[in-house]
Amino acid sequence: MDLATDTEQQRAPRRRRITSVEVLCVLLLAAILGQSWLQSVLDVPALRTGATVFVAVCVQALPFLVLGVLLSGAIAAFVPARVLRKALPRRTAAAVGAAGLAGVALPGCECASVPVARRLMSQGVAPAAALTFLLAAPAVNPVVMVATAVAFPGKPEMVLARFLGSFATAVVMGLLWARWGKLDWIVSRALERMPDAGGSRWKTFAETARTDLVEAGGFLVLGAIISAALGVLVPPSWFDVLGNQLVLGVLVMAVLAFVLALCSEADAFVAASLTALPLLPKLVFLVVGPAVDVKLFALQAGTFGRAFAVRFAPVTFVVAVCCAVGVGALLIGGAR
Repeated sequence: MDLATDTEQQRAPRRRRITSVEVLCVLLLAAILGQSWLQSVLDVPALRTGATVFVAVCVQALPFLVLGVLLSGAIAAFVPARVLRKALPRRTAAAVGAAGLAGVALPGCECASVPVARRLMSQGVAPAAALTFLLAAPAVNPVVMVATAVAFPGKPEMVLARFLGSFATAVVMGLLWARWGKLDWIVSRALERMPDAGGSRWKTFAETARTDLVEAGGFLVLGAIISAALGVLVPPSWFDVLGNQLVLGVLVMAVLAFVLALCSEADAFVAASLTALPLLPKLVFLVVGPAVDVKLFALQAGTFGRAFAVRFAPVTFVVAVCCAVGVGALLIGGAR
């Protein structure tokens, strides 16, 4: 009787789950069909301004976000971790510098860089080099640099300052780990050798790109909503205070970068929308965000263990702020 029951359960059709993508499509379709009604209900100047900011941030950032996730998927599918392991020097200090430069050639989003770093460790790469790549790949790659240049037209010093600040953060953290880091802080399963992914590489590419796009797109929408809300709900006098007090502005933007957890391909457009702030706090926002935020902390805790995350994340936050302020003081000063 139990066997018959099991057979009936197996034959019974499984209920299909409704995903967030389908919900988003339904909401967009409803908004399109009811746009006349929405315009009459929401015909408020503040709401129109907020909607304009929201759409502008999303439209500007989306092409770079798509390009970034496509490159991330291609690397996950077609660039095995053993290739990176063979390309890195054996000396730890040299490997840290090479891993930082590898982030320029091998872009990836913050979420994708965590499993890549784990795979590098499991294949014998020094943890210091793997962690350097983890921080460099989402922050100094060409997609992020081009997005920053588009978000800050006529300000090449901002692009250079972001590159140098992020690269310095990755290298300094790698060297600090090489000097004081302990393998005991990393859970043993993260150091176990991982088998190469099987199956179709194109399937891996499509699945990785789709997952990254859905996750990063959600954070982009969240960032655009917050950017629009800051422009409409926050009194201009508050931004004037942050603009006149650089230290307070730097601290607020650093914390905001940690909390918002934006994708590195899109965060420049959110920062650029805060026109009342000087460039230095914006630079801190752009350097801190790809290095440490709430979602990265959760990913690192789940991948490498809580003992690692509670040590690595706070130090990364401090180092990123210091590197951004140091580079920004030399290249952009108090410019707006």
